[in-house]
Amino acid sequence: MTARMLAIYGKGGIGKSFTTSNLTARLAFDGHRVLQLGCDPKHDSCNTIFNGHSLPTLGEVWRGYKERGAEDQIEVGDVIFRNELAPGVPIFGCEIGGPDVGRGCGGQGISHGFKVLERLGMNRWQLDYVVMDFLGDVVCGGFATPLARSLAEEVIIVVGHDRQSLYAANNIAQAARYFQSMGGSTQLLGLIVNRDDGSDTADRYAAATGLPILTRIPLNHQVRVLADACKLALGVDEFEAIFANLAGRITRREIPPCTDYRPLEYDEFLAVFDAQEPAGRPLAATNADLFSENTFVPEPFLTELTLMPVRQVHVTDPVQLRVQEMMEAIGIHVTGLDRDQEEGITVTSGATEIRLGEASDLTNKVAFLSALARTGQSFSLIDIRYVDAPSYY
Repeated sequence: MTARMLAIYGKGGIGKSFTTSNLTARLAFDGHRVLQLGCDPKHDSCNTIFNGHSLPTLGEVWRGYKERGAEDQIEVGDVIFRNELAPGVPIFGCEIGGPDVGRGCGGQGISHGFKVLERLGMNRWQLDYVVMDFLGDVVCGGFATPLARSLAEEVIIVVGHDRQSLYAANNIAQAARYFQSMGGSTQLLGLIVNRDDGSDTADRYAAATGLPILTRIPLNHQVRVLADACKLALGVDEFEAIFANLAGRITRREIPPCTDYRPLEYDEFLAVFDAQEPAGRPLAATNADLFSENTFVPEPFLTELTLMPVRQVHVTDPVQLRVQEMMEAIGIHVTGLDRDQEEGITVTSGATEIRLGEASDLTNKVAFLSALARTGQSFSLIDIRYVDAPSYY
């Protein structure tokens, strides 16, 4: 049985975790086996479905094993947790988390987390749904993982009537269109308007893009108090009806993929708010504006200065060190480097994952990477474990 993969995207603070938790809970009450997967470094997605418990994150668990040199010993029970919403109503949760604060890229942590879950056999777990709760106002590649790698079958975007959440939604729609053009299969279902106060801004954006509004979740003080206390809103009749209806339509596949939407250009987006960008450029600042003295002579640039990124990865294994040096020689900055018995060598460069596999034939593999890099294109995944049959997107 292959789980149906849904991704819930939304700007930070718009209520995507609230929406995800009540949706997954409703699906569980309907008899489905559901895993809620928190994909935000704040790692607070699953608190509500776990009675306020903050789950240990996959990232921190993996780092603990890594420090002991035992990362290949991680088991399902280290990162996947179970709760009963009611007797006989189980639900599962996992928080991917991210790097320690200030010590790495959150998107890279998401990419790495999915790789660990795949090693743990996620595609073979006996689940009906995996519902991913994804940060939507960060555009780096790691947070686009469900789109870039077609991990999500469908995407729903949570918005409000505010410009910031709709701007994030437009970015997500643009990313979805881009990855579809690259051969991706993930489909957008539409928008959920959260904290609907009766205004029409989200409606105007939906009409301009062609994205349907799937449901509206009203602004409600009682439900806000429940959410702040890490409690589900399903005990409130109106909200039980909203999420029961949404879960049922998803289960019965009554929400068709939206195929004719069009993300907005910036001037079109501003027009939704009856705004427009002024013509021309802003007034340039002068030296007199910024310096106490009216005369300033800039120092000459060091024309022969070559900037090299500081190494973020320090390895002692001779094979890994050789890989790192070869990557740097062709201009690929290494931000992550792993080696294990099953997958071989995996290099991360920003939001790009490069699967090299075994250390054999490294020269040809790196030559292929060099040629790919010269195209100037951006890639999410490059798989050259078998150099005669590479794949990349």
